[in-house]
Amino acid sequence: MTDSTAPGAINPAPATGEPEGITPLAKPVRTYALSLLLGIYTINFLDRQVVNILAEPIKQDLGLADWQLGLMSGLAFALFYTVLGIPIARLAERGNRPLIIGSAVAVWSGFTALCGVAQNFIQLILFRIGVGVGEAGCTPPAHSLISDYVPKEQRSTALAFYSMGTPIGGLLGLIFGGLIADAYGWRTAFFVAGVPGILFAILAIFTLPEPRKELARRTNKIQASSATFPETMKFLKGRKTFWYISFAAAIKAFIGYGHAPFTASFFLRNYPDQVQSLASTVGATVGYNLQSIGFLGLALGLMSGTAGALGSWLGGFIADKFAARDLRAQMVAPALASLITIPIYIAAVTIGSVPLALLLLTVNGLLGTIWYGPVYGTAQSIVPPHMRATTSAILLFIINLIGLGLGPLAVGLISDYFAVGMNMGSAEGIRWALIVSSSFGLIAFYCFWRATQTIREDHVG
Repeated sequence: MTDSTAPGAINPAPATGEPEGITPLAKPVRTYALSLLLGIYTINFLDRQVVNILAEPIKQDLGLADWQLGLMSGLAFALFYTVLGIPIARLAERGNRPLIIGSAVAVWSGFTALCGVAQNFIQLILFRIGVGVGEAGCTPPAHSLISDYVPKEQRSTALAFYSMGTPIGGLLGLIFGGLIADAYGWRTAFFVAGVPGILFAILAIFTLPEPRKELARRTNKIQASSATFPETMKFLKGRKTFWYISFAAAIKAFIGYGHAPFTASFFLRNYPDQVQSLASTVGATVGYNLQSIGFLGLALGLMSGTAGALGSWLGGFIADKFAARDLRAQMVAPALASLITIPIYIAAVTIGSVPLALLLLTVNGLLGTIWYGPVYGTAQSIVPPHMRATTSAILLFIINLIGLGLGPLAVGLISDYFAVGMNMGSAEGIRWALIVSSSFGLIAFYCFWRATQTIREDHVG
């Protein structure tokens, strides 16, 4: 298949019984579609993660404990996000995927804006649940679309490109959330974060290609069949690779999501004078009255966010390049990166210097996202096309229930335990919570390494 192939062109049904007869999009159309999906996923994570830089002012304004911050930023969002992801993915196996994505963007953006009017913990929880409901309709249909858009030998790179929305969205959420909160308060930051979704919703619905529509127009029917959920689960049950990468990625997400709401708080509690001094210095340099939260949003966003985007792309590139010779290479880089990040992160939160800590977190950000492309690409490659959206939803269910649902809550509970139960105080409590949670990377390393032993026999194409 070449880039000159017309969008949505039809191939004869594969001899393997795979139902889709869709070839990749022409390169210009593919580039636009992938760029738009990246933009949508960036907004997805901006709206999801902006709460992290706002955690400390929200805590002070509403009088919350750390466990409540963890519940608000993690479990409340993740429960609905993960549970609804599967039925939406079932719809995406045969439905109009751009329409599903566009509708989802509109819903989560509206609830993000509503977070700005919350007057108490219960209201904020309910609005965050609404964000989770909307965002459940994004990634499973997007993964399915991308797998139709690109040749299979470019799948990990394309999915890694899409996954760059995670660090880029986090970057923008930290920067703009911090700066807007500095100038106008945390409520305004939520309002501003919700606005771009309206434009992206319109673009998704009216401009994203749906290859199935072209297939239906040419054949007067949809040729793709849709496996039932039990059939998909039965198929995945025999794919050890899927379970290894699912739980490895879930642990990586547990660490990443668990740290996110508390990183700015860690610096504000342990090094307030250093942070304010750096904020004043940077602010004077750029001619802006920069405060502590704005500085941390800017620093964490630019350093870890940019590195995270590079790490995501690099992981996909390495996976596609070396897996062409040996499929096991898909999992080697994520395994090694999971191991190396542990001492780097522990050094970052114990070194005592904010500039050095931020530098180490930049390295950690690059290594911490290498798994995106290999994991999502492998998940799409070990199942036939008519199971891809559902497989993506099951993968995300595991990742987000463990990672997003339990990570922030667990770190918050551990922080409160050390702070109160061990009488360390909130500054040392959050430091030790971050150290303990980072050590879980050993489990991710083990699971990724085990996947190198099964991936070749589980590969479908």
